[in-house]
Amino acid sequence: MSVAKRKEQEKIEMHKRILDSARKIFLEKGYEQTSIRNIASAISYSPGSIYFYFKDKNEIFHELHKEGFRLFLSQMKALDVIEDPYERYKALGLVFIRFAQNHTDYYNLMFLVSETGKAEGEGFQIAQGAIEHLSGVIQQCQDQGRFRGLDNKYLTLMTLSLVHGICSLYCKDRMSGFFEKSSEELMIHGYETFIALIESK
Repeated sequence: MSVAKRKEQEKIEMHKRILDSARKIFLEKGYEQTSIRNIASAISYSPGSIYFYFKDKNEIFHELHKEGFRLFLSQMKALDVIEDPYERYKALGLVFIRFAQNHTDYYNLMFLVSETGKAEGEGFQIAQGAIEHLSGVIQQCQDQGRFRGLDNKYLTLMTLSLVHGICSLYCKDRMSGFFEKSSEELMIHGYETFIALIESK
């Protein structure tokens, strides 16, 4: 490996170490109490050197936000191979749930960690892309006669709110003790109950 390639690889690895460290600290301390100094301390790196990679903690937070939404959106779009839009709609809710189960850290950062100084940059656009993707699937269902008389935007909001509520309870460990069922059972069967209600109309 050439010197230039080795340096580039080291830069990529350090970039990842910074993000991995920041993800844990944002979750442990919250946005306000996280600083460049404690991110650097966690990886035995000097605070000044962090600025070689990121201009401030806000940029680090948004990079994590973008990573999470890119991963989430890629999993949503993987369902495009399902021809029936209604089956795709039902599967999207399960993707949401599985994402929260398998990528809880990302889910918390994307949806549950409060932040100041929010900017409508690339991360915001990717989040909007995920919402628009769901709205598009619902529109395809409506074009085939499903969800008659329902406003697309309100149904999109209702679907997101329902699934996000389930996932938030799971991520914050607020499901223990519910009806003596496991969190996984509650998430899946709770969502299936929502689908059953839709189908009964």
